[in-house]
Amino acid sequence: MSRTPPRRRADYRWFHEITTRWMDNDVFRHVNNVNYFSFFDTAVTYYEMTENVVDLYTGPMHCVVAEVQCRYHRSVAFPDRIVVGLRVARIGGSSVRYEIGIFRNDEDETSAEGHFVHVFVARATQRPVPIPDASRAILNRISVPG
Repeated sequence: MSRTPPRRRADYRWFHEITTRWMDNDVFRHVNNVNYFSFFDTAVTYYEMTENVVDLYTGPMHCVVAEVQCRYHRSVAFPDRIVVGLRVARIGGSSVRYEIGIFRNDEDETSAEGHFVHVFVARATQRPVPIPDASRAILNRISVPG
């Protein structure tokens, strides 16, 4: 089975920096795999909050995770600086698929990459709702051709 090569920084449209912590390392002296999902969640949530995609705390809707996947290329370890790259690969009726790259320090190729699907839901019912036009426009800013 051939493996897709790592993506590069130029493949992403928006970036968020996260500093690794001592507690992120595991017995193998690298960041444990579960922490990458936390990096994904932190970057996507920060993007949605700071770019006003959705009001996560008091708005009539918020986003929930429907799917997440990660593929690892090389290790990251404390005290590395992580740069998370985001791009939107698909905007559906009520969901958005982010593609995410984890970059170690100033490296140009991803150490890990994956995707994260968020579904917009009504706060009161927790049922999917259409993505508002204003949110869709913001998401399109970091969208890549499919």
